Amino acid sequence: MIQRILALSLYLFRSLPLSLSGLLYVLMALVFYLIFFQPGQRTPDVDYFILLIGVFGASLAFLVTLTVASRAHRASHLPLVVRLPSRPEYITAVGLASFLFAGTIQALLALVALAAARPQLTLLASLDIPPIWLAVNVLFITLALLASDLVTAGWSRVYIFGSLAVLLLLRQYLSAVTEGLAGVSRRLASTFLDAGVDALSSPFFAISNWLITSGQDIGSDAIGLIFWPFEAIINAVRVGAFSSTQALAPAVLLLYATVLYILAADLFAGKDLLMTE
Repeated sequence: MIQRILALSLYLFRSLPLSLSGLLYVLMALVFYLIFFQPGQRTPDVDYFILLIGVFGASLAFLVTLTVASRAHRASHLPLVVRLPSRPEYITAVGLASFLFAGTIQALLALVALAAARPQLTLLASLDIPPIWLAVNVLFITLALLASDLVTAGWSRVYIFGSLAVLLLLRQYLSAVTEGLAGVSRRLASTFLDAGVDALSSPFFAISNWLITSGQDIGSDAIGLIFWPFEAIINAVRVGAFSSTQALAPAVLLLYATVLYILAADLFAGKDLLMTE
C-alpha cells in the first residue's frame, strides 16, 4: 500500500513544478517574500518570521491541494482509481503530493528569508517550527481535500464549511446570540403565562435565566476549546516558549486533520465518480 501511495504521489507531483500552476505558486512565494521580507531590511522578530511563513505555508498548502485534486479528478486517471484496492489511497497520494510541493516552497522561502532578514532564531525556537508548520499544513490540506470536486459528495462541503462559518460567527457574536435567545425565551414564557399555561412558562423562564447567567460562558468555553490550538500556538510563538499545555496544540491540530481525513476518505469511497474530461 505504501509503495502504491508513494508511486501515485510522485506521479502527481512530477507534473506540477513545471506547469503553469506550479510557476504561479513560485511567483506567489517570491511576491510574498518581497512584500514581507524586503531584501536588506533586518527582521529580528522571530515570532514575525514563524507566524508569517506559517500562514503562507498553510495558504499555499490549501491552494496546491485544490490544484492537485483538480488534476487527479481528470477522467484520464480513472483507470488508476479503479485498479486500487482501496479508494482512500488515491486521496492520500493527492495529499502527500500537495504536502511535498507546498512544503518544498515553504522551506525554500523560509531559508531565503532567514538568510536575508536574519531573524534572531534561537535553537529552541527552531525546534518549535517543524511541528507548528507541519501540523497546520496537514490540517489545511485535509480541508482542501474536503473542498475539492474530487472528494465532495453532494452538499458535503457546504455542510462542512458552513458549520465552520457558523462557529466563527458564533465566536464573534455569541453575546448577541445568547441575549437574543434569552429574549425570545422570555417572550414565550410571558405568552404562556398570560394564556394561563404555567407548566410551559416556567421552563422558558428557566431557560432565559440560564442563558443570561451561565449559558454565554459555557458556549464561549465550548467554542473557544475548538479554536484553542490556534490561539495556543500564536500565544506561545509570541512569548517565545511553549508551556506544557500549549505544547499539545500541534498534536490537537493533527487530531483534527485525522478526523477530517477519515471524513474525506469516507466521502470519496462512497461517491459515484464522475471525473471531468
